[in-house]
Amino acid sequence: MDDRVTDVAAAVESAVESLVSVLDSARAAHTPTVPPAQLRVLTIIASNRHTNMSRLAEALDVVPSSASRLCDRLEAAGLLRRVPDPRDRREVRLMLTSSARRLLDQIRERRRLALAQVLDRMPAAHRDELLRALTSFAEAAEPGEHGALGLRTA
Repeated sequence: MDDRVTDVAAAVESAVESLVSVLDSARAAHTPTVPPAQLRVLTIIASNRHTNMSRLAEALDVVPSSASRLCDRLEAAGLLRRVPDPRDRREVRLMLTSSARRLLDQIRERRRLALAQVLDRMPAAHRDELLRALTSFAEAAEPGEHGALGLRTA
């Protein structure tokens, strides 16, 4: 790997840290009562309507009892429901409540607003460059022959 690629990798890492900071600040400013681990659970369930406890534990990389405790807290807060899976009544499906969906929508909107405020401080030409670069990066990170899963080490 040449020095230029290493410099770009360091710049990307720095930018990601800034991005995470902006996103976390937007979330924390308005939702201090829902810890990040619980928000992660809600996000996982929101992205897959067939999530059960074992799939959640796998996605979180935790033991099922830890995932269950997180769900207990979310259920007590009125953000999660456990319902029998209509395909297999032995399984329990995890479902978001309307309150959880509103919470995730509010967080997403606040994050987008925080990002827009940062992007607004950039010159338009740099925003256009950023868009092209991020699009190219996302394409290169896709699984495939030359993407993230196709990486070869020398």
